[in-house]
Amino acid sequence: MEAPKEIKTLGDLRASGWKDRSVKQELAENLLEKIRRGEELFPGILGYDQTVIPELENAILSGHDLIILGERGQAKSRIIRELVNFLDEWMPVIEGCEINDNPYHPVCSVCRAKAIELGERLPIRWIHRSERYGEKLATPDVSMADLIGDIDPIKIAEGRYLSDQSAIHFGLLPRCNRGIFAINELPDLSEKVQVGLFNILEERDIQIKGYKFQLPLDIYIVATANPEDYTNRGKIITPLKDRYSSQVRTHYPKDIETEIAIIEQEAQILLSPEEELRIPKFIKEIIAEITFEARKSPEVNQSSGVSVRMSISNYENIISSARKRALQLGENLVVPRLTDLSAIYPSSRGKIELEYTGEERSETELIEIFIARAIKKVFDRYFQPEEFSRLLQAFERGAIMEVSSEFPSKEYMDLFQHFPELKEFLSSRLKISLTPPELASACELILEGLHLNQKLNRQLIQDKYRYQKSQAMPRKGPDGAGKIYL
Repeated sequence: MEAPKEIKTLGDLRASGWKDRSVKQELAENLLEKIRRGEELFPGILGYDQTVIPELENAILSGHDLIILGERGQAKSRIIRELVNFLDEWMPVIEGCEINDNPYHPVCSVCRAKAIELGERLPIRWIHRSERYGEKLATPDVSMADLIGDIDPIKIAEGRYLSDQSAIHFGLLPRCNRGIFAINELPDLSEKVQVGLFNILEERDIQIKGYKFQLPLDIYIVATANPEDYTNRGKIITPLKDRYSSQVRTHYPKDIETEIAIIEQEAQILLSPEEELRIPKFIKEIIAEITFEARKSPEVNQSSGVSVRMSISNYENIISSARKRALQLGENLVVPRLTDLSAIYPSSRGKIELEYTGEERSETELIEIFIARAIKKVFDRYFQPEEFSRLLQAFERGAIMEVSSEFPSKEYMDLFQHFPELKEFLSSRLKISLTPPELASACELILEGLHLNQKLNRQLIQDKYRYQKSQAMPRKGPDGAGKIYL
């Protein structure tokens, strides 16, 4: 929908029947209309339907300024940016006004004078709702001048008085008049600046350099912050927190399915036209479970949190590893395997903050533990070790098998020649096709799952994993990659 270009003056606006309303009324009424039409209110925000979103709805309908508390990677910024969609698509403002003045009720001195002089000929323009949103990432060096404004020395030099409103250079907040202003990471603001926000949140007026200007702003103010107990960088002063009428607490996904849905939605996968990508569900579950393991580990600082970004980055890296192998080996079908999990170490480091618990482990050691726990949990979800009794008997008789992220998929097919019943069994349980890359991926899950259930031993030999029943070296070593030797 385009702006109504035929409405160019205050007189045109009155004749059109346009009615003004406050930002909070606008948000609440448009929210109710979306609910009435059954529209999705926060598209792309997953896992909050029964928790966070109902609280947000209530806060908007109540006209409450809002603070969203949550650890990193819980979609706090995305939520506040989605609030713009509850504004009218187009809104009229006085032409040339820095603070988006209402043509019916101008508040700045320049626009009031212009309205008196021009009357119904007062020129207006239409701004899109995307122009009615402002955001500031809080840092300790943010000043009141940045947020509210300051006296412009150039205007003073031109002869204007300090108390003259036209001598002000407006900050971010006044420039968001009749819109939404968001402060990300509110605790990072200095206490002095936080105190300066009191009047904005209550009386909606501003003071600059000791001069009080009657400038009633119409702004919906939202903020995000980490929970109160995470205070390494600062905290929200109590009086300011009290002025935010509603406080909404976000959370990480409560189940694996939601984590996977977010991963699939957010991951950036750039494939060439020749590549076909198939990702077995169990691979996605392992990636998600690794993050879940980190979130409940006492060795990870849970106040800092473990972001969904860790899952997304790990997912992208394991696919990249599989793509490289497919390219090098001339395989058009890209399927990640467990041996590709070595690629997630760089994307996991730095996303977990270690907590000292008496025994010091490095990030790499912890990630290795999380990977093992995740694989075992996913294997146990699909299988019981006893279901592979015939395969285990072969290992009892001295069979060995080696796997590597560099082995071609066809090398794994030797296992299925000796145990053909495994093909259909794995296909039906894991919901995969019978292509060599998918069967190779399933094969690695089975071997590692049996190892983690203490049914097989595993040795790392150069860049290969060797599975066998005894840790003693066989009398005759393998002479090929990925094959089972009976």
